Amino acid sequence: MKSVYQHIRQAWKKPRELEAWKGRLVKWRREDAITTIEKPTRLDRAHELGYKAKKGFTIVRVRLMRGGRKRPRHKKGRKQKRQTIKKQLLMNYRWVAEQRAERRFSNMSVLNSYWVAQDGEYYWFEVILVDRSRPEIAKDRKLNWICNVKGRAMRGLTSAAKKSRGLR
Repeated sequence: MKSVYQHIRQAWKKPRELEAWKGRLVKWRREDAITTIEKPTRLDRAHELGYKAKKGFTIVRVRLMRGGRKRPRHKKGRKQKRQTIKKQLLMNYRWVAEQRAERRFSNMSVLNSYWVAQDGEYYWFEVILVDRSRPEIAKDRKLNWICNVKGRAMRGLTSAAKKSRGLR
């Protein structure tokens, strides 16, 4: 007998076949680049990564532009070495999403993140943030380590950052 989480996981293996997929993306495109949401879109993945439905946890959906990172081209003069406009940023999109979320919510720490959707123009990731100052977090034996850690995403200590740096 399958659990609810297994059914959810199976449905997310082919997300384009979900009924609400197109409508969801149309709605998300109109929202801000960083949006706080009440509940995780992928409940199974959020619980795997440490999310708990209690005070101190916040889920943020981050929208990122696809297509690599580009530099602005030079305006004047003959600058042979600066002709290239493609910039090699050695960070994956998930790590960039975590950094943007942590920059916006500076009083919180990034626990983890996961992919939610993508189309031709954007990626969407959901980032799990934990409020370090909440007593509920400090009392939780499995999670109180995060109270002493600040700026995990910026310092490259999250799972996405370690993967991007080849440490996994």
